[in-house]
Amino acid sequence: MDIQDLMKNIKTMTSDQIERKFNEMVRENYHFKNLSSKNKETVMDFVMKYRDILKEGRHIDSLRIKDDMHELYEKRISLELTEEDLDDIQKILEAFKS
Repeated sequence: MDIQDLMKNIKTMTSDQIERKFNEMVRENYHFKNLSSKNKETVMDFVMKYRDILKEGRHIDSLRIKDDMHELYEKRISLELTEEDLDDIQKILEAFKS
């Protein structure tokens, strides 16, 4: 499973379904195995925020992702994010671009 599989039906999925699919994706996709549970929680916050935006019929653009990544970069020390974590999170967020 990859991020595109998660994106197919995200507008109609419940929060629990999204979290279950996200956890499955992270477990199965070797690119994201380094994400700690705290990092996964951080990403899930963005996934849920983006889902709500998509449900409203709005789009996720590059500027929103850039702003969110900038916020994460500023908080990277307190969130204990490595450069590799930031790269992985950015890949996940980029999948929401429309």
